[in-house]
Amino acid sequence: MLKIKPFILLPSYQTNTWLVYDDETGDALFFDPAAIGTEPLEFIKEHNLKVHAIVITHGHGDHIGGLAYFKKHLDAPILIHEADADMLTDNKKNLSEYIGMPLELPSADRKLKDGDTITFGAHEGKVLHTPGHTKGSIGVLIDKFLISGDTLFEMSIGRTDFPGGSYEEIINSIKTKFFTLDEDTIVYPGHGPRTSIGMEKLNNPFVR
Repeated sequence: MLKIKPFILLPSYQTNTWLVYDDETGDALFFDPAAIGTEPLEFIKEHNLKVHAIVITHGHGDHIGGLAYFKKHLDAPILIHEADADMLTDNKKNLSEYIGMPLELPSADRKLKDGDTITFGAHEGKVLHTPGHTKGSIGVLIDKFLISGDTLFEMSIGRTDFPGGSYEEIINSIKTKFFTLDEDTIVYPGHGPRTSIGMEKLNNPFVR
């Protein structure tokens, strides 16, 4: 059975780091390691999980700060959309230089495109390219779970005033990529509490 475990590794930004795993087979994906932290490693070891990939929903510094640390400890490939791949190694593009927290990170092992699949054991995640917050923002749909990154939040949407952002694009991404999913799809965003597609279609004030 698939389960999702949240970690808050960067409390100052309240970034959600998600671990999606099968509690029977131990197959897992690890999303957006915001900062260095031992709690995910302890959980992974305790539950005897095999992380097949570290998936980055977009290249901002508050979602990738722990990437080198977890790459080393998990020995898993790094996956990010091709349009955001250079943000891993460019601290101006990932914004870490501007907040006084420059990063030294590895580059991507696999560059994703819209419609790609990410396989872990018997499960697959479908890549949904959702530009708007960044050019290479993605959501990943796994059964009825949607890891939405910073594209869609509970009753809100991601910022579009950073370089590469576009209000028109993010609204189009949400309407055409997310709001076409089943309404009982549970949304696990980059910040804040989980929500659902049905809830956001009915109540999100930014997307009408």
